[in-house]
Amino acid sequence: MPQPVVLITGAARRIGASISRHLHQRGYRLVLHFHHSEALARELADSLNHERPDSVHLLQQDLTRLDELNALADRALGCFGRLDALVNNASAFYPTAMGEITPAQWLELSATNAAAPLLLSQALLPALKKQRGAIVNMVDIHAKNGLQHHLPYSMAKNALATLTRGLAAELAPEVRVNGIAPGAIIWPEHELDEQQKQTVLKSVPMGRLGEPEEIAETVAFLLEGPAYLTGQIIALDGGRTCRSLPEA
Repeated sequence: MPQPVVLITGAARRIGASISRHLHQRGYRLVLHFHHSEALARELADSLNHERPDSVHLLQQDLTRLDELNALADRALGCFGRLDALVNNASAFYPTAMGEITPAQWLELSATNAAAPLLLSQALLPALKKQRGAIVNMVDIHAKNGLQHHLPYSMAKNALATLTRGLAAELAPEVRVNGIAPGAIIWPEHELDEQQKQTVLKSVPMGRLGEPEEIAETVAFLLEGPAYLTGQIIALDGGRTCRSLPEA
């Protein structure tokens, strides 16, 4: 039986790299998308191809160039001649204080977090239907109520949550679509001070950050798991969304 093929966006680093390694260990062939992180992407691909020759291909693309995404989909399909799964992991994330938000920031955040997943899913739909494949979208626990000083990002992730549920309804039964809403997994690249970190950890019943590997395991579950599971967004947040805010 041919090894399944998965396209992972934003695959070169952080959570994307963990997803890539985990799915590769499970026998997937990988099409790894990256934008700026070429050196890390090539290092990851070389390592995985050393383990299993010709099992990983790389594709570079700026996902904000929405008119080029159909071509990206064609390039992805050309790597192995099929596609069984799409993991929309790529995400721009940075603070945008109200009163200082620019059109360029909105366009970048909405393109990478919502528009690109929509257009890639659409372009790859015939291939995914052929394999009765699956899509996993990386949402965010803050998609519902918003994260302070990250309003455009939160709005875009809310759109991705809607896309996840809407696609699940439209594409069933040929293609399953689910999402993951991570909580605190890796500290953001813009620095938090120690007090901010402790505030976050106190809000997590599990009392720790999540591990990127735990995200990767959940992606594998959603790709391979129950054939009746679609339209769901799993909050992988250590119970954070279950805890009520303290009374004032």
